[in-house]
Amino acid sequence: MGPYEYLLVRIDGDYALLKRMDRPSEELLPIARALLPPEAGEGSLLRFENLCYTIIESQT
Repeated sequence: MGPYEYLLVRIDGDYALLKRMDRPSEELLPIARALLPPEAGEGSLLRFENLCYTIIESQT
């Protein structure tokens, strides 16, 4: 599976809304925040590979 890159667009309670970078016209993907690295925030660029999300670039 993957790797796929996502942009963390918005945090909404216990969920994060992700936009897939290679398919920008698709709807936002809701993901439980517990599956993301704790330091991930809005604007972070994430990589999904082997059922795991890692931060590529973080907005500070």
